[in-house]
Amino acid sequence: MQRLYFFIIVFVVLSCGNKEEVVPLYIPSLMEIPKGFPEVLHPEGNEFTIQRWELGKKLFFDPIMSVDSMISCASCHKPALAFSDDVALSNGVADRPGTQNAPSLANITYHPYFTRAGGVPNLEQQILVPIQEHNEFDFNILLIAERLAADSLYVSLAQKAYDREPDAFVITRALSCFERSLLSGYSPYDQYTQYDNSDAMSEAAIRGMDLFFSEKTNCSNCHNGFNFSDYAFANNGLYENYEDSGRFRLTGNEEDRALFKVPSLRNIALTAPYMHNGSINSLEEVIQHYQTGGKSHPHKSPLIKSLSLSQEEQNDLLQFLNALSDESFINSPLFAE
Repeated sequence: MQRLYFFIIVFVVLSCGNKEEVVPLYIPSLMEIPKGFPEVLHPEGNEFTIQRWELGKKLFFDPIMSVDSMISCASCHKPALAFSDDVALSNGVADRPGTQNAPSLANITYHPYFTRAGGVPNLEQQILVPIQEHNEFDFNILLIAERLAADSLYVSLAQKAYDREPDAFVITRALSCFERSLLSGYSPYDQYTQYDNSDAMSEAAIRGMDLFFSEKTNCSNCHNGFNFSDYAFANNGLYENYEDSGRFRLTGNEEDRALFKVPSLRNIALTAPYMHNGSINSLEEVIQHYQTGGKSHPHKSPLIKSLSLSQEEQNDLLQFLNALSDESFINSPLFAE
């Protein structure tokens, strides 16, 4: 397998207790698996190659994908924001607002299913969702293929990557190949727990970590594993009545009403606003939501109860969540446009 290697020095300031230390930021190479992460599985017929990755990256940043050639995948999934957005609902073509908050694509390769309702089984098929959505690209993948076929560069890249014309197969495979490379596992938390750097997290963040994994908060009952998600569908008491029916829209089962896939918390400090509809603006407000135990709803998870945290504990928890931000990921030249 061919691999790309980037070695750059980015200086960052880390808070270590009561002192600050300027340290070089490690930028991992392409497809380098962080410690504690499983191997990335590539489906048969879409094994990783540099040519496929390069084609997928070009498509990801190209507005040729939308009907009006005005927005791209990166319009709603910005590298500097861990491939998420900073608005509640991202605008699609003709400034039509999206229907749900754009999630981060960090470590998306490890998700067992896609969309907040979990209705798409793999990344290749997920690519079709924003293409056909009226409030996103509002296009047809066959018409995108016609556009690409008229571009000699895309024809050349498709031939090198898949030995075929830039058709629907090529578009979905190349984009998913690129997205599988979006690996994020070098946050201060990772440095502290996986890379033996005892100075990577502040004392407050360490206390917050202990609190996060304690029975007092129950945070890790849902946000667990290396990617801080069990990928289950749950209701966290955001509303008594939901405009968005959640997983019910997919299954038609009443017990799935207002249930949404549990998101990963990696890079969470970078991905505000929060919740499925972007209705909470800050992590402080998220913590306050769980402090109250949420609103009454028949499908609210029994794990959601009032936390009764002191102000210091709330701050410690916030510092831990901040420590899940991966500067090496958002500063990597691999993923810059």
